[in-house]
Amino acid sequence: MEKKQYTVTAALPYANGPLHLGHVAGVYLPADIFVRFLRHKEHDVAFISGSDEHGAAITLRAKKEGISPQEIVDKYHDIIGNAFKKFDIKFDIFHRTTAETHKETAQDFFKVLDKKGAFTQKTTEQYYDQDHEQFLADRYISGECPKCGYAEAYGDQCEKCGSALSPTDLINPVSTLSGKTPVLRETSHWFLPMERHEDWLREWIKEGTLDGVQQHDPKKWRNQVNGQCLSWIDGGLHPRAMTRDLDWGIPVPVEGADGKVLYVWLDAPIGYISATKDWAKSVGKDWKDYWTGDRKLVHFIGKDNIVFHAVIFPILLKEHGEFILPDNVPASEFLNLEGAKFSTSRNWAVWLHEYLERHPEKVDELKYTLTSIAPESKDSEFTWLDFQSRVNNELADVLGNFVNRALVLNNKYYDGAVPTLGELTAEDQKVIDAIKEIPAKVEELLYNYKIREAQGEVMGLARIGNRYLAETEPWKVVKTDPKRVETILHIALQITANLAILFDPFIPATAAKMRNFLNMETFNWAQAGSINLLSARTKTNPPSILFQKIDDEFVENEKAILIASQKDNESAKEAEAEEEEKPTAPQKEDIEFDEFLKIDIRVGKILSAKKVKKADKLLELLVDTGLDQRTIVSGIAEQFDIEEIVGKKVSVLMNLPPRKLRGVVSNGMILMAEDKLGNLSFIAPGEGMEVGAEIR
Repeated sequence: MEKKQYTVTAALPYANGPLHLGHVAGVYLPADIFVRFLRHKEHDVAFISGSDEHGAAITLRAKKEGISPQEIVDKYHDIIGNAFKKFDIKFDIFHRTTAETHKETAQDFFKVLDKKGAFTQKTTEQYYDQDHEQFLADRYISGECPKCGYAEAYGDQCEKCGSALSPTDLINPVSTLSGKTPVLRETSHWFLPMERHEDWLREWIKEGTLDGVQQHDPKKWRNQVNGQCLSWIDGGLHPRAMTRDLDWGIPVPVEGADGKVLYVWLDAPIGYISATKDWAKSVGKDWKDYWTGDRKLVHFIGKDNIVFHAVIFPILLKEHGEFILPDNVPASEFLNLEGAKFSTSRNWAVWLHEYLERHPEKVDELKYTLTSIAPESKDSEFTWLDFQSRVNNELADVLGNFVNRALVLNNKYYDGAVPTLGELTAEDQKVIDAIKEIPAKVEELLYNYKIREAQGEVMGLARIGNRYLAETEPWKVVKTDPKRVETILHIALQITANLAILFDPFIPATAAKMRNFLNMETFNWAQAGSINLLSARTKTNPPSILFQKIDDEFVENEKAILIASQKDNESAKEAEAEEEEKPTAPQKEDIEFDEFLKIDIRVGKILSAKKVKKADKLLELLVDTGLDQRTIVSGIAEQFDIEEIVGKKVSVLMNLPPRKLRGVVSNGMILMAEDKLGNLSFIAPGEGMEVGAEIR
């Protein structure tokens, strides 16, 4: 039985720039859909977010724009907040960490931990910029990531591989203020000795238990969250400074801390608590009810924030002692854009507020598309051609076409009154059974944070409706059996009513239009699955077109805007530098021709594919090689969906000795090409090439 109370947070966006579609698809849209669903299920929910207005990133932007940090956060807090409103993301509160309530809450939190001995105070050497005469906080220093080699990793994190770092981890560090190599100087800070917490964290993440009590279901946590956290813990946790030498932030509230502020990753997540305080006060509730007791705390974030929300913040909450720990941290992977990663430095992005200015009428179209490609378990890509395809082929041709046909035919034959349900055929019953089954599937998926699949199930009902009308052909049958058409259109309108309920969390404006067509003044999620949502003789309204199709000119204009947004030659050079980060692999050692002749490569065809248990990257393939059908294990699960590879012709290295991988014996290798960014593609033979043909 699900708990009735939820506190849902969406990552606090940095108030140093606007939101792009990658932020929206990975964090804010799935969180909003999940919360809308919970409200439909009558859970008590608080939906919390706000601007993260402290940290070095803010001061860097302020220096760049030549204005004060306060002016920066005021500017971007407004831009981000207004974009959320126009995109219809319904937070209970969108707060900010410069609020007085937050300052008091964060300082009180620090003092409680300090009194409990949660910190250690020590003097260490940290990087110092001699030109600017200041210590360099995490974002004031960049260098080569020791994990992946990315040349522009920050002192707290590599934004390419997601690894959490410390400034002294960087190779060839450079001050972002002066561009020079910094020097090491002594400074004193308060550290969180995370190594003390390894045992309970491992148990809590891996088993879901804390002190022997079940806290959450680890099976509901995404693989990348469990994997990243356990890898971090198993690698050994280290003390992390909870204070910084900065002049922008929340002052450390203890003696001997002059000129020091709270580390942003202690400051920011406490912002969820301070936001809850101000929201609860405004609606006459007790904020503690949302952070204590029998309640589920859920953090929607991107993968670059995993360790902060699933390791560091839980340590802080447990050390404080008065708060619940997260029940789930549904972190998304990254969304790419038109073949490249989103880049704020190169302005390679579709900014949400600019899209909404250009296309205020296309909110649900964007919501639907972003949910369809949501990077829940692996990186995905947004392209304007795919946007066009999903709007035209799914929203317009499937959902819009079905709803319009059902209502237009009903207006034509019955003057808009819902006809009576008559005798059912086996075909009718099959459709009715599907109507009854789909809501439960949608609910199970949403409770398990599978937002993309849940939306797909709802669209599946629209496909069923389209197919039902196409197969029953009421426009023909009406000439010979008008009573039969009454039943057909009654069922079609009940499907429409169910869609008007089930689509509400995903595309709420469209769902509201559909309910208006049907004169559904009130609705209840619990009614979904019923074929009695509309009473016979209920008068419907004439429909309008739900979705206008996207033409090629729209796509070309959006692509042109993206290209034109690229800054100057300096930005182009940055782009080239990013491409060169991973150089082309050098040629391997020469081999003799006779050695090459031993290699047996043939054209194969993938007959079936399934994931290998407990191996996120591996697929077990059954491949027809012309000589036999053999099992081959391939590490391509994170780059390809099973549906897209079954039936593909591939190049197979035949004469490798058998090798057991995660309990499955692999008899060969699928040959792949890999680019500089790590993207894979099949080395595919020509379409006319027969299975079994030799490749030489």
